[in-house]
Amino acid sequence: MAQILLIDDDEDIRDVLTYALQAAGFAVRQAGNGAEGLAQHSEQPADLIITDLLMPEREGIETIRELRQTDRQVPVIVITGGGPMPPQALIELARSLGANAGFAKPFSVKELIEAASGLLAAAPVAGSA
Repeated sequence: MAQILLIDDDEDIRDVLTYALQAAGFAVRQAGNGAEGLAQHSEQPADLIITDLLMPEREGIETIRELRQTDRQVPVIVITGGGPMPPQALIELARSLGANAGFAKPFSVKELIEAASGLLAAAPVAGSA
């Protein structure tokens, strides 16, 4: 079963997405910020990471930069509601740093699951080597 690491500072969003992803057949671990997510991925690599872009502690852009220094293979999906920049601009910035896909909040959970499934089908599973 593919392992997804979900990083978002909003506990309600983490819980809703975890429920939907688990219902779709994925195992999901949660982290409340980028620092926690990177530590979890270092200890137990995920097969796919979904991260918010605007968070305290370590935001998503910085998280992607650090992640790509040690792991260039794991697929990354970003989610964002925007902030100082429009959501699409943040998503494009994240993609330029190595994110594979991005969604602006609010987004379709079905589309997120389809993107995750597609990326996982194209990537080797971390725990199966």
